[in-house]
Amino acid sequence: MISKQKIYSCKICGARYPKWLGQCTKCESWNSIEEDIIKKSPKSDLIQSKSEVKKISEIKSLQNERIKFTDDEFNRVLGGGLVRGSVVLISGEPGIGKSTILLQNSINSPESVLYVSGEESAEQLKLRAERISKNPKNCYVLTETNLEIILKNINKIKPGIVVLDSVQTVQTDLFDNSPGSTTQIKECTSILIKLAKSIGLPILIVGHITKDGNIAGPKILEHMVDTVLHFEGDKQHQFRILRSKKNRFGSTNEIGIYEMDQSGLKTVANPSELFVSKKQNTEPGSAIAVTLDGDRSIMIEIQALVSSAVYGTPQRISNGFNSKRLNMLLAILEKKAGFKIGVKDVFINITGGIKIEDTAIDLAVVSAILSSNINVSVTSGTCFCAEIDLSGELRSVSNIDKRISEAERLGYKKIIVSNNSKIGYTPKLIQTVKLKNLSQVVKEIFTEKD
Repeated sequence: MISKQKIYSCKICGARYPKWLGQCTKCESWNSIEEDIIKKSPKSDLIQSKSEVKKISEIKSLQNERIKFTDDEFNRVLGGGLVRGSVVLISGEPGIGKSTILLQNSINSPESVLYVSGEESAEQLKLRAERISKNPKNCYVLTETNLEIILKNINKIKPGIVVLDSVQTVQTDLFDNSPGSTTQIKECTSILIKLAKSIGLPILIVGHITKDGNIAGPKILEHMVDTVLHFEGDKQHQFRILRSKKNRFGSTNEIGIYEMDQSGLKTVANPSELFVSKKQNTEPGSAIAVTLDGDRSIMIEIQALVSSAVYGTPQRISNGFNSKRLNMLLAILEKKAGFKIGVKDVFINITGGIKIEDTAIDLAVVSAILSSNINVSVTSGTCFCAEIDLSGELRSVSNIDKRISEAERLGYKKIIVSNNSKIGYTPKLIQTVKLKNLSQVVKEIFTEKD
């Protein structure tokens, strides 16, 4: 017999209460508590397991514990492959490519995959699969939103991997709430996690995000899963970055870079060549920076435009760079280097449509601004890698050896770094110039051309 129980839960944190409250006592958010109806019924036999206490030395290791995909970037972000029994949550903006990357890895997977979609029909999935791969195989498709029916099909097919697109469309009969509610998301994910751990089945889950950029549903959802991946990028550009926010089985410093085209997402083996233009003669206002995103060194091009202010208040506009940090660098330039640019418009753009938070590109940003201001180009073959503090001094950055090695590999002749950089790598084809402050940088770059 199925019994019903009425409870009240917070849609932000998922905390439960016996009666309605105006404020959640856990997360202190107002008007976030909603009524839920729970149906108590026997749980599926598929997720029942008999747990025993064991010594850690007595536990047997998994054989072939990681599943390798043909997508090297996806394997890299996962920490070397998909761990059996793990639950991975992938989030991102609508249309960024979450379903595409999972579908193309499903149809090319070495294991059998059950692709469960609550957003597309089977015919739509087949149409997209044929566009991605000419010979899609080894992939089963189920268009269903009821969790109990999904569990029955998993027990019937016994796939090696399950993909759920998306968790916000799935609902369980244990609750009367509509799909996408806090209780449905939390309980459905909890049941799937128990299933994954009990039979060693890896599950990939797609999660929607809110207008604030957070994953829709309770915050506890990110704590429950093993790995949280976030797909980011501008839909107006072709580049996408898959970033690891949480990973119990690997490093969170890894990123995967993809290029979107009509046949799906393609891995970018050498992103530095895509983000830097191949012009023989650089124009004024352009500088090359060596940034580190995760554990990967990337060469990016910084473009700057300095012009006389038409309106009363000068404009400070940046694309891909922190606008507050830009204002700080402009204040340092005027105070410490003596350049009067406070009454001029300054525009900064990072090519490729990507966003960079690494402070090691400070020197390249300043060099591009100075180059545009005096209309003198930076010498071709020169790149920059240093942070600038409020006193105008150059500060060293992490993993400087890896950055220098990347610049040398791509054929750059000179790299300007901080005087305090501890370099263990001995470059053969690139000159390393150590400078102390902005005044020395101006003399090094622009004095010879003047």
